[in-house]
Amino acid sequence: MSVASLRRAARESVSGLPREFWWLWTSTLVNRLGAFVATFMTLYLTMDRGYSASFAGLVVALHGLGGVISSLIAGVMTDRLGRRPTLMAAQASTALSVALLGFMEHPAAIAAVALLVGMTSNASRPAVQAMMADIVRPEDRVRAFALNYWAINLGFAVSATAAGFVAEYSYLAGFLGEAALTMVCAVLVYIKLPESRPDKGAAAAAADAEVGLGTVLRDGRFMGVVGLSFLISLIFMQGSFGLPLAMGTAGFSSGDYGLVIAVNGVLIVLLQIPVTRFIEHRDPQKLLVLSALLAGYGFGLTAFGGSLGVIALTVCVWTLAEIINSPTQMGLVVRLSPLHGRGRYQGMYTMSWAVASLVAPLLAGWVIDRFGAEWLWGATAVLGTVAGLGYWLLMRNLPAVEPVEPADLSAGADAEPEPDSGSGSEPGSGSGSEPGSASGSGRGPAGLPLPGPAVTPAPSSA
Repeated sequence: MSVASLRRAARESVSGLPREFWWLWTSTLVNRLGAFVATFMTLYLTMDRGYSASFAGLVVALHGLGGVISSLIAGVMTDRLGRRPTLMAAQASTALSVALLGFMEHPAAIAAVALLVGMTSNASRPAVQAMMADIVRPEDRVRAFALNYWAINLGFAVSATAAGFVAEYSYLAGFLGEAALTMVCAVLVYIKLPESRPDKGAAAAAADAEVGLGTVLRDGRFMGVVGLSFLISLIFMQGSFGLPLAMGTAGFSSGDYGLVIAVNGVLIVLLQIPVTRFIEHRDPQKLLVLSALLAGYGFGLTAFGGSLGVIALTVCVWTLAEIINSPTQMGLVVRLSPLHGRGRYQGMYTMSWAVASLVAPLLAGWVIDRFGAEWLWGATAVLGTVAGLGYWLLMRNLPAVEPVEPADLSAGADAEPEPDSGSGSEPGSGSGSEPGSASGSGRGPAGLPLPGPAVTPAPSSA
């Protein structure tokens, strides 16, 4: 391919997206550049503070529990208060709680503040995903979510390297650095991003009164995809939990693990945009089935990884699954969410990943200790097969989506975009089909949901 062709492809990958999207993208990148706590929490507690591995595990679990708690709360806030105030509050409170964590001395205080950090840092995800859905045209959403996921991984790759050097100098500097960068994100949101929540007419307000958490829970197809998202996340998270444990028991060093897991980040940075250009207008059902099978069997092949090279090849397989899965499922979550209930639907989807982050390490440790690593990799192949079958069944007869123009944000909250087909303002009219995802906001195949059978929603207090 010529240089001119590469330039044209790059230009087409980023063209046509609104200015507000790029400010949101910049906020995501800056936020991930400061990802210190999630990366170095265990090392900080065990090596710098001298706590036991079990205490470090408890703190990490509490951090994950905070994410579970805040997912639904933040989803409701996103719909009721708006995307911008929820995002600003989440980022500002994350900055303050991360800085506070760096000064905690007592074990109970460390555990309590870690729970708070988990809650505040996860609270921004439903707002980011809903705002992105508001401001980007339906036909551009897969590309937009892919670009955002690319920013997440690029920021994480840079921060993980830089934070390692910072940690050698001072862990407190790492905490304060993350706090400062997160506050920069809050300032960017305040200055550059207008509120994108669609304005409600009388009919929409009446419909919104009926879109509560109960509506989401009764949305059969959506909850089915949330369950599949949980299975997929259990698979992908073995890259952070099961793989290092299995490599350690097989005699590989921590440096060896660092080398093979680096393949994941490098491939995402290099391939996310070109692969998305190839898949963005293809059948999402086939893409999600394919990604589920690649993920399950990619990890399953680790059972035959007797050498570093073979393990690196398996990482290539499941990384491709991650690249396909993330933007595709993110777009589907939006597609299957009602216009005025996007925050609640995104919150429920985000919770599936947060719960999996609690279960995955416990599952990996229990299976490896009791049965051996081969059984863990066999289980991932089974989960991938089940998830692939589930996507195929749940997405049958999924209605096509007609592209519509996004909201004109120059008018702020007064701009009201038309609902896209499959995501109308009335619950159950395409929202009740299947959710799509947007983890992107999170790291990990920041995954993805769909719509379910139409239901008659009842009023909910949420």
